[in-house]
Amino acid sequence: MTDAALAAPPFRPAATLRAAASDEPDDSWLGALVEWVVSLMDVIGPVGAGIAIALENLFPPLPSEAILPLAGFAANRGMFTLAEALVWTTLGSVVGALILYGIGAWLGLDRLRRVAAKVPLLHVEDVDRTVEWFGRHGAKAVFFGRMIPIFRSLISIPAGVTRMPLWRFTLLTTAGSAIWNTASVLAGFFLGESWPVIEQYADILQYVVIAAVVIGVAWFGWVRVRQLLRTRRGSVDEA
Repeated sequence: MTDAALAAPPFRPAATLRAAASDEPDDSWLGALVEWVVSLMDVIGPVGAGIAIALENLFPPLPSEAILPLAGFAANRGMFTLAEALVWTTLGSVVGALILYGIGAWLGLDRLRRVAAKVPLLHVEDVDRTVEWFGRHGAKAVFFGRMIPIFRSLISIPAGVTRMPLWRFTLLTTAGSAIWNTASVLAGFFLGESWPVIEQYADILQYVVIAAVVIGVAWFGWVRVRQLLRTRRGSVDEA
């Protein structure tokens, strides 16, 4: 062995990954997230990426758009194989979704109806219509919902409330998650140090989804308030 080889420091994938991935300031939320995920992967390998994605399902503010490409980048840097990144992140997605499915099953339809009856502007019939819609389109909602920010997590709850067969829910969740995770992990793998660009473009999609939800909720509230005002006006006229 040469003197140069003896003097050279050992290759440390995690340290290299931190150095390459830390484009964000240390006090930024994304910089803190990168450090946390890298630490997980450094300690327990691809299982750490799976745990991070499982937690992302339970806490949607954690962005899979940052975690998944980072897992691909880690595979690119030799912390683990690409196959391990794909398998463990998909497994993490399924585990997180099953926990939310369990919460929905625990909540149940009867309890959800009682909650709706106490919430202003909501009617028990709204729950029934939603359940009826989910009965017709639930399979597509679960599959495609795994590829949409925010809905990726929330779609598991109505699946549990309506008691979609567990085998079907798991199969659809696995398929949808595998597609989304594979695309994101591969993007991080091939983009290398440029992986943060994925998060920037994914933010646009997330903002579009949030805007659509806000507009939908605002429209629903406006319609219900108008209905309430008409009902009160009619009651006054009759009196």
